[in-house]
Amino acid sequence: QVQLVESGGGLVQAGDSLRLSCAASTRTSSNYAMGWFRQATGKEREFVAAIGWSGSTPIAADSVKGRFTISRNNAKKTIYLQMNSLKPEDTAVYYCAARAPMRPTPRVRDSEYDFWGQGTQVTVSA
Repeated sequence: QVQLVESGGGLVQAGDSLRLSCAASTRTSSNYAMGWFRQATGKEREFVAAIGWSGSTPIAADSVKGRFTISRNNAKKTIYLQMNSLKPEDTAVYYCAARAPMRPTPRVRDSEYDFWGQGTQVTVSA
């Protein structure tokens, strides 16, 4: 079982930056990929970025490439999402997700993830 807790959301202006964190609570250090998804009001949840256990295979949605960077610190069991040059269309609830232990490869489909955080709101004003 993996419990995930996100933090770092808030209200910012267009062009600003935010850094989201997601801390995993698990008794094991079994390698697992983690990712970020987001859901805007009235829209379906969409993939943002994901990273493998080793941190060497990050992937990101085209809409955030060059602006968002995902990273992880396995010693702290935490992943981060550095969001720069934020736009109003980035406004959404951002969810952290983890795949099951021993699944170290990042994926873009939310059905590939087994554990989810409660979400953190990011609001970008124009």
